[in-house]
Amino acid sequence: MSDSPALISRPIILPVDGRQSPVAAGVQRGVRRLFSQLGHVSLPEFTLANGRRADLIALAPDGALTIIEIKSSVADFRADRKWPDYEDFCDRFYFAVPETVPFDILPEDRGVIIADSFGAAILREASHHPLAGARRKAVTLRFAHAAASLLHALADPDRIADGRL
Repeated sequence: MSDSPALISRPIILPVDGRQSPVAAGVQRGVRRLFSQLGHVSLPEFTLANGRRADLIALAPDGALTIIEIKSSVADFRADRKWPDYEDFCDRFYFAVPETVPFDILPEDRGVIIADSFGAAILREASHHPLAGARRKAVTLRFAHAAASLLHALADPDRIADGRL
């Protein structure tokens, strides 16, 4: 077992999600770094109970849930109007954008994060609207299940072949 510390210190490389543009992938990486620094854990491409898929969800140490919608361009923002469907599943909601997206196109009553592949900063705090206890429990259980499924897939890559994570 002398190899155990070496195994833990090696980075785990996740499969590339081909649905994202390189800009969106960079924004996601920067936002995840920011939330990690804040003590949160996060999952990308998180499927909600309503069938919508949030770009990123973060779970704080106190159980607070934050959903981050990544917009890589003005066209991306204008083409996607599903984001209001995410707000019933989080305590806070942010848009995350690269510096090339003008902030004035984003709703003034939502949080804003600017990010690139190296990091991110919160430019405007999101309003806090606490989830009801039953909804929080349901989303947190879904989060735990998705995270455990991802760990299982990493530990057993052949499992990915059956089309499930």
